[in-house]
Amino acid sequence: MTRILVAGDHFVTPELVTEALHARIGGGLDLHPLTGPWPLVPFGPVAEVDEASDTEDELIAALPGVQIAITQMGPFTRRVLAAADALKLIVVCRGGPVNVNLDAAAERGIEVRSTPGRNAVAAAEHTVALLLAALRRLPELHATVLAGQWRSDLYALDEVGGELAGATVGLIGYGAIGRRVGRILRAFDAEVLVYDPYADPSTLDGARVTDLDSLLERSSVVSLHARLTAETERIIGARELALLPEGAVVVNTARGGLLDYEAIADALESGRLGAAAFDVFDAEPLPAASRIRTAPRVVLTPHLAGATRQTAIRAASLAADAVADYLSR
Repeated sequence: MTRILVAGDHFVTPELVTEALHARIGGGLDLHPLTGPWPLVPFGPVAEVDEASDTEDELIAALPGVQIAITQMGPFTRRVLAAADALKLIVVCRGGPVNVNLDAAAERGIEVRSTPGRNAVAAAEHTVALLLAALRRLPELHATVLAGQWRSDLYALDEVGGELAGATVGLIGYGAIGRRVGRILRAFDAEVLVYDPYADPSTLDGARVTDLDSLLERSSVVSLHARLTAETERIIGARELALLPEGAVVVNTARGGLLDYEAIADALESGRLGAAAFDVFDAEPLPAASRIRTAPRVVLTPHLAGATRQTAIRAASLAADAVADYLSR
């Protein structure tokens, strides 16, 4: 009987994964649940891996005899993998296995899989929600009503927001999330431009590919959806912001390292940027001294774009599919 460690947490719970495994595979599985502390306790670097819960000791105690491990935030460090005497497969319920030492896993002949696309719907919808909130200044308007004001003066031409219909929106990165955002925006009658050297032409669906500078010069809204790599780190800084039309909006729900947030604060404070909306930051949690906290016309959420019930259920289902595929060989 296959021994499986279900190392869930308080988002992708062991119960969700167990239910998905039973639905997909049925019986014949020896399941061992373990609940990590995330998101009640923030993740961070653990030894040589990143974005993980600090549960090395718990994993080491649970892994002997385990052939398959399913996790989201479990830190599969070299130390943890050294205790995995029977492990053959790790399934990470995330877009990528950033919490696994892939070199150490390969040395031990352990296959590693992830669940890309699990949060594409949630992240895309959150992106559009942030975009609209920034474009129409919803947090500011909400605050005035809560303060007992009825600001009809905000109907003035130089105070009102803009529309997506007829706007040109530039997407930097066109993977699963970027493609979905593009489809939603086209339903608003926006023109969609894409900068992504690796975009599959068959997936463009009406979007137009261009170079980065041309995208910035033409876009009244820019939304980031690229992976953070050495190539994309701080892909938008002061030079790039200066190319945008006056009053443009910048949205980032991908990774904080894609933006120079000091340059963003400068552009917001000077009025060069019309508004901005961010779910991710270069330092998380957002420091108290960050200028983004006090910059005008910003909408902020705490790295929750992918957080929906459906995301958790989808992650568990995709993990069960990966296990079923492995066992069917």
